[in-house]
Amino acid sequence: MTIYDELVARGLIAQVTDEEEIKELINNGKATFYIGFDPTADSLHVGHFMALCLMKRLQMAGNKPIALLGGGTGMIGDPSGRSDMRQMMTVETIQHNCDCFKEQMSKFIDFSDGKALMVNNANWLMDLNYIDVLREVGPHFSVNRMLTAECYKQRMEKGLSFLEFNYMIMQSYDFYALFQKYGCNMQFGGDDQWSNMLGGTELIRRKLGKNAYAMTITLLLNSEGKKMGKTQSGAVWLDPKKTSPFDFYQYWRNVGDDDVLKCIRMLTFLPLEEIDQMDAWEGAQLNTAKEILAFELTKLVHGEEEAAKAQESARALFSSGNAQNMPTTQLEAEDFTDGNIDILTLLIKSGLVPSKSEARRSVEQGGVSVDGEKITDLKTIFATSLFEGEGIVLKKGKKNFRKVTL
Repeated sequence: MTIYDELVARGLIAQVTDEEEIKELINNGKATFYIGFDPTADSLHVGHFMALCLMKRLQMAGNKPIALLGGGTGMIGDPSGRSDMRQMMTVETIQHNCDCFKEQMSKFIDFSDGKALMVNNANWLMDLNYIDVLREVGPHFSVNRMLTAECYKQRMEKGLSFLEFNYMIMQSYDFYALFQKYGCNMQFGGDDQWSNMLGGTELIRRKLGKNAYAMTITLLLNSEGKKMGKTQSGAVWLDPKKTSPFDFYQYWRNVGDDDVLKCIRMLTFLPLEEIDQMDAWEGAQLNTAKEILAFELTKLVHGEEEAAKAQESARALFSSGNAQNMPTTQLEAEDFTDGNIDILTLLIKSGLVPSKSEARRSVEQGGVSVDGEKITDLKTIFATSLFEGEGIVLKKGKKNFRKVTL
């Protein structure tokens, strides 16, 4: 099976512009391709996972990845999938976020000896002259056609700023610049990026001739992958300081039955033959599949030792209600009032819920317990002494736990 056939079999490819040429480049290790990452936070999250795994797969097949950090496009903000305009970030914040991305990407991609590149589009976008952009780039874009793009259509009713309207042009210019500077002949992106990516392909061909190599591939479910990064209590980050290895493991351990094999196929590096045998699994076997998924992805991000700890802790948690390695929240003296803390405040301080309203709803629905005892009274309080030593195990729902100590 060729690498392109494997990408198709794993469900990663949704659309392409020049399939035969793309197959030729990818299968023979001749592709120099890029994927862009706008630095909207100081950590990558699981929504970026598919792109990182794809870059790793293609590099293993001899192709050259370019990780493009959006230091320039981050100044504007991608309107795709947004109901309102992103909050504008300072130059300092964007640079800090880019620095954090670099460290995390190095766990997936080998940047040694020129095997991959990491570049920042601020290097060319920040120096562009506005009149030059209008004259050199503007004539190659039809406003009528741009307005038919899904990323713009969904914003027209609520309002689309001229700032965001320029995002497609900036992203298209990225491909043009990478083609010129580094011989980049291919771009990958989520299915929500298709219009922006086509803009880059067409810009190269119009400016440099129709025979210029410029190709696009979109990744199936990458926009859904962005949604993967969100849970009720916030985002699932790759930074262990923001999402512990245990929580990261638990996130993947809790995927739905309908999604587990799809995720194994798309995100792990297990052989397809082995995964295909899992297609017949059902019932309790799907829990085994979820453990495999959680372990493989935690190992990829946090290393095998942390993955083993998380798996051992999760198994102990389900079997005995206790685990040494489960995430821990430490309360401070100021968290208590007259030596006590109420259940709603405890849930919020533990990080299991983001708000008092959700804490109240969880208790009312019978989904909260402390050391195995269900809490149903919203006015339940706990004394400081209860959290000394080993502390307590706080549980929300079936699979969300925290050890809480003083």
